[in-house]
Amino acid sequence: MNPVYLDYNATTPIDPDVAGAMRPYIYEHFGNPSSSHQYGINANAGVTEARVRIANMLGCQTQELIFTSGGTESNNYAIKGVIGAYRDKGNHIITSSVEHPAVIEVCRYLQDHGCTVTYLPVDSRGAVDPRHVEEAIALNTVLITIMHANNEVGTIEPLAEISAIARKHGVLLHADCAQSVGKIPVRVDDLGVDLLSIAGHKLYAPKGIGALYIRSGVKLEKQMHGANHEMGWRAGTENAIEIAGLGKACGLISENLPIYQRHMQEMRDRLERGIQDKFPDVRINGALDDRLPNTSSMSFKGLEANTILAEMANVAASAGAACHSDHVEVSSVLAAMKVPLEYAMGTLRFSVGRFTTSEEIDEAVDEVARVVGSFVNIQTVRG
Repeated sequence: MNPVYLDYNATTPIDPDVAGAMRPYIYEHFGNPSSSHQYGINANAGVTEARVRIANMLGCQTQELIFTSGGTESNNYAIKGVIGAYRDKGNHIITSSVEHPAVIEVCRYLQDHGCTVTYLPVDSRGAVDPRHVEEAIALNTVLITIMHANNEVGTIEPLAEISAIARKHGVLLHADCAQSVGKIPVRVDDLGVDLLSIAGHKLYAPKGIGALYIRSGVKLEKQMHGANHEMGWRAGTENAIEIAGLGKACGLISENLPIYQRHMQEMRDRLERGIQDKFPDVRINGALDDRLPNTSSMSFKGLEANTILAEMANVAASAGAACHSDHVEVSSVLAAMKVPLEYAMGTLRFSVGRFTTSEEIDEAVDEVARVVGSFVNIQTVRG
């Protein structure tokens, strides 16, 4: 039997309804969306329908959306595009110390090419203090890029407050929303963002497809050069198959988000209760209130995460630290949150999804109890 899958933040399975929406564009509507004949018209209609569905979910205009190859490209385009388009205004970027590598590595690249970057600290919950954002703004600041929700601990950042500060100072705001879309409401005007990134494989659509929201009036330097696709923003023939899937996935979110959200929180809470009952000293990382409903970062004091995962054959989860023979590599998120090393080294991330069942959660609790309990017993004997 397959292990219980509790790694939905890494990737999600494709929803059967999403797969069904993609099927016609594999076999029937295979035309190039830019072609003027019926095959192209049918493919273009699918792209247009998907754009409408995504716009409805985000509360934006269809012309403010372009399709990309995923969250990484969307983040790259947003950050590099702003720096290129507004170079006459400045070259300073403000970001946080807990961003995904698809943001952090872009910022480091730009630092190597003449930009200045401020990496804001976070508190013990993994949250940015909006006051620190305002203190970091300088005359040459052109962009603030802060994730909506953290992929490791689930903490939701105060984007609306940060947005008010950004607007007061005339600075653009970008948000990586790869983890939040499909789990909590994501509306561009509520968040106050100018740019917003989406990754399809985090919301039950395929890998290799994403979208970037660009508020009307915002300029970006083009990153993909070629023909005049995507309203001139991004060259390259549109991937109609996966775009149709992304559109359907976003349509499902618009129709069912409260149901999805409630189910995920029930499963997450059931998992945490079950493990806390067996290990009362387990540490839950991140904000316990402003947190994604599906994410739980748990630390087991004195244990090693990769050792736990190696023995936990019946549960698929992620580690928050990589333990080697001579050192421990703690994730940048846990380090920024100042999680004590004896806890950080034993951190596991569990992330449930809309297909997770109560039976699977109970199986996972038993498996964690078996493995962690065996290591605790060994510690006790050695102690």
